[in-house]
Amino acid sequence: MTVESVFPRLEALLPHVQKPIQYVGGELNSTVKDWDSCDVRWALMYPDAYEVGLPNQGTMILYEVLNEREGVLAERSYSVWPDLEALMREHGVPQFTVDAHRPIKAFDVFGLSFSTELGYTNMLTALDLAGIPLNAADRTVDDPVVLAGGHAAFNPEPIADFIDAAVIGDGEQAVLDITDIVRAWKAEGRPGGRDELLLRLAKTGGVYIPRFYDVEYLADGRIGRVVPNRPGVPWRVSKHTVMDLDEWPYPKQPLVPLAETVHERMSVEIFRGCTRGCRFCQAGMITRPVRERSITGIGEMVERGLKATGFEEVGLLSLSSADHSEIADITKGLADRYAEDKVGLSLPSTRVDAFNIDLANELSRNGRRSGLTFAPEGGSERIRKVINKMVSEEDLINTVAAAYGNGWRQVKLYFMCGLPTETDEDVLQIGTMAKNVIAKGREVTGTNDVRCTVSIGGFVPKPHTPFQWAPQLSAEATDERLTKLRDSIRGDRKFGKNIGFRYHDGKPGIIEGLLSRGDRRIGAVIRAVYEDGGRFDGWREHFSYDRWIASAEKGLAGTGVDVDWYTTRERSYEEVLPWDHLDSGLDKDWLWEDWQDALEEVEVEDCRWTPCFDCGVCPQLGLDIQVGPTGKKLLPLTVVDK
Repeated sequence: MTVESVFPRLEALLPHVQKPIQYVGGELNSTVKDWDSCDVRWALMYPDAYEVGLPNQGTMILYEVLNEREGVLAERSYSVWPDLEALMREHGVPQFTVDAHRPIKAFDVFGLSFSTELGYTNMLTALDLAGIPLNAADRTVDDPVVLAGGHAAFNPEPIADFIDAAVIGDGEQAVLDITDIVRAWKAEGRPGGRDELLLRLAKTGGVYIPRFYDVEYLADGRIGRVVPNRPGVPWRVSKHTVMDLDEWPYPKQPLVPLAETVHERMSVEIFRGCTRGCRFCQAGMITRPVRERSITGIGEMVERGLKATGFEEVGLLSLSSADHSEIADITKGLADRYAEDKVGLSLPSTRVDAFNIDLANELSRNGRRSGLTFAPEGGSERIRKVINKMVSEEDLINTVAAAYGNGWRQVKLYFMCGLPTETDEDVLQIGTMAKNVIAKGREVTGTNDVRCTVSIGGFVPKPHTPFQWAPQLSAEATDERLTKLRDSIRGDRKFGKNIGFRYHDGKPGIIEGLLSRGDRRIGAVIRAVYEDGGRFDGWREHFSYDRWIASAEKGLAGTGVDVDWYTTRERSYEEVLPWDHLDSGLDKDWLWEDWQDALEEVEVEDCRWTPCFDCGVCPQLGLDIQVGPTGKKLLPLTVVDK
């Protein structure tokens, strides 16, 4: 049965909203397939505004992987701004896809990718606008399967009431496996209804179905155990890991946005995973092991992507891009290849100990020379040992000196506040480091025209990291600490004017902490926030701390737990954590031992180049860590048409 586009009704509303272009679709390289020729249909949503969601690599990759499959279609949806939401409710226009403007409720699977937990209220907005019951228990066989993925899905318990399923880990093969199960169930006439489909997904061991697990609580509020309530449902659900990235060279045809987005470039993921062992970094822990894309594979993706998009900048993405074992050959080869076309290259923030001037010069050769960004994370040597960020201040100063000496005038340093065992003095040393950077820059350049911007975020303990047991610093204590740092920088007549200072107050971090380490009881809080008008909580202008606290008091009434219980409380080894039944590949005992090493200020080497530390990932996958290099060169690659 053909599903009609809602665009005729939507179009009449667009003159009355801001940025209407984000809702019209038709981007270069977007795909619209015939509805009736496909038997499995996915709606993919990044639950944030178009300008944030469209460049998201994960969603873009799955969109292309699914649409390449015969008989399968995938379309995209993003969160609508409150102005359009109000008009859609008034005129009865449902949540729609931007590709063919089909209603979300008509699809088989509604997949949402969560990079951050602060997108949960946007999910509820989309479900409600789509006409899909908010509670999974109220859905019928005709409603889509609501599926969560992305990094936040490694603890989906706070949204367990609202989702039907969650997938942890890499999505490329997972979405195809799910597609096959949905297709077979539909071909058989949807036997057993919605429950049977979810049971088939659960029995794979790689799809988590919250309704098939019961959570038992102890008298003091802690979890007693999480137990399957159906035969054949596994006690633990495993993450998905794509081992050969060259087999998945996506996106092949990157989307080109119609409206301005947060990243105006084409991006290629050059490797996945990280073994640096930074104890605060959830992304580094849950994406193990390291898997490098080959130098030739990278070259082919860049060439194809530039031809398909016309972008003038290529982002080489990973958690620590300069750690690719052939990064020097990659950057030089790409800079040589695209010298005439003036295609610029960029890396995300660079580790101090992986940076060198040759690399920086290659990155800036064809593009503009912008500022350099480094992330020491901690201000003092002591706190960097705690977090296992093995960078000395001497290393940083030497690196910055080389940068200033080679023509750079702007350096940005990223830190966190509220790290475990942190003191006021640890944070004040951030200011000392920034002043030393300016002093070195003046010495090297012989001019006062150098700048250093200090950017600080609040630390939030995350699941599946050694800090998952750690207490979070309160919002008040975070703000007090950052105020002292700000005053010490601004009060310095010699260096203060050359140091920029950017920081977020502690309140959003507390709410993120509540959501990241919460359990199923937090679902009532999220719903209360949504019903009180909470939207776009990741945006400062829309976030309301008071709303979240009031909703938490309401939603957690009678449970014996509160916001502090979830955030500023330290956990013990014996405590059952809400995500323990989701297997990220990391051994819990290893994580605990690393937490104890952190408290004792013991550093751990990168296991990529040293003997194994038994984190548990590699034996489970039956592999040894990949180290490279291949010895291949980027050029010559293919004949380039001029």
